[in-house]
Amino acid sequence: MEPFGPTPGCNEPARVVETHVSVITFIGDRAYKVCKPVDLGFLDHSTLEARGAACRREVALNRRLSPDVYLGVLDVSGPGGAVCEHIVAMRRMPADRCLTRLLGTPEGPDAVRAVARTVAAFHATAARSPRIDQAGSRAALLALWEQSIDQMSPFAGGVLPQDEFAEVGGLARAYLAGRGPLFDARRASGLVRDGHGDLLADDVFVLDDGPRILDCLAFSDALRWADVLLDIAFLAMDLEWKGHPALADRLLAWYREFSYEHHPVSLWHHFVGYRAHVRSKVACVRAAQGDPGAAAEAAGLHALAARRLRAGRVRLVMVGGPPGSGKSTLAAALADRLGAVHLSTDHLRKELAGLPPDADASAPLGQGLYRPELVHRVYTELLDRAARLLGMGEHVVLDASWGEEQERARGRHVAEVCDATLTELRCAAPPAVLRERAALRRAGAAAHASDASEVVAAALFAAADPWPSAVRVDTGGAGPQAALARAVEALERG
Repeated sequence: MEPFGPTPGCNEPARVVETHVSVITFIGDRAYKVCKPVDLGFLDHSTLEARGAACRREVALNRRLSPDVYLGVLDVSGPGGAVCEHIVAMRRMPADRCLTRLLGTPEGPDAVRAVARTVAAFHATAARSPRIDQAGSRAALLALWEQSIDQMSPFAGGVLPQDEFAEVGGLARAYLAGRGPLFDARRASGLVRDGHGDLLADDVFVLDDGPRILDCLAFSDALRWADVLLDIAFLAMDLEWKGHPALADRLLAWYREFSYEHHPVSLWHHFVGYRAHVRSKVACVRAAQGDPGAAAEAAGLHALAARRLRAGRVRLVMVGGPPGSGKSTLAAALADRLGAVHLSTDHLRKELAGLPPDADASAPLGQGLYRPELVHRVYTELLDRAARLLGMGEHVVLDASWGEEQERARGRHVAEVCDATLTELRCAAPPAVLRERAALRRAGAAAHASDASEVVAAALFAAADPWPSAVRVDTGGAGPQAALARAVEALERG
């Protein structure tokens, strides 16, 4: 066993902590963990040999993050000299340096930042292999969700609200159904690793020389192998559950900074939701065993999962209206609000023609770059790009006139096949306002990629097919912020 000295600042009284799988005795600056001789199905410690292997495995895995905490495995000998038990020996961490205790103090942000740096460095060198990569596949993630949902189904309608339980399952399945390209790309980028698997603030201690992260999920390789974002999402979920949602968001920002890892915001919400769902399942089991506070905890964690999954719905927003209706202004503001990709037919039309965005391509209605076959080509490219982005988990705002119902139907089809939540917005302003805006653009008073003259704008306005499925957004009277508020309201209802 390695000869580490005493733990600075650890002068706490002796105590014993018992879980369903182990007993930990704290004496002075040391802690000693004994596995219970139990067989719970998902782990089997019923034999001495199995407990010895589990102890050695626990030490080896946890030394990846805390090499000076896990001192080794002690063999306990009986009166005849034969080994009768195995014990994991550890340095005892000072309780006042536990991350949970630091969260509400001035040290909290710095402590969370240090943990983000440590986890990012750990993930950078954590093991990966073709077998580990499979754990990050869409099929593997769906299997985890289905298992968790199935195990929680007896609690639906009792501990958990029935409607919310059904909603969570539907949201999880829809996200995974449409995001195959995203998970394939993350696996190909090496973002599935042998991680920690059980990152909780109670098991993190921030010392003067850096964090010590304890108690990884040692009994199951399969549950430890995961996308790195799913690993850090466990701690983010725990911070939010403990009442520190802002620190959970900052944990993500710092982790991205230190790891150079990129992901769509929808994936972050989905993974935090999954971690809350699993934690809710554990609380459901405790409630069934008679734990008096577990039912409320299970319901609260399940509500957290539902909120995150709702926030993680991948969105396709079709913003339309005739030239001068303010659709591009609204689409840009909405994209900023959602963190979405903004795609515009005005810009795409010039790009496909090899022209700069501000080039003048004005022509009479139905001529030049606005010939019907070219218009159809622009919409095809617009929707193809949208489908690729949606498959990667990105929100997309499509800025186009959407005057023809056949093009809108194609947009709805893309949302359907990509399992994206669709919102249709129709910008509207009085004809006089439309004419005034078109005149200002043609006079160069307002920079814009649109080529529509007053005559073309009026013709498009008159020829537009009815759009009853869209939410009308008034852009002629109130300012842009009022229009944005109306659009956001429509999204929240969707």
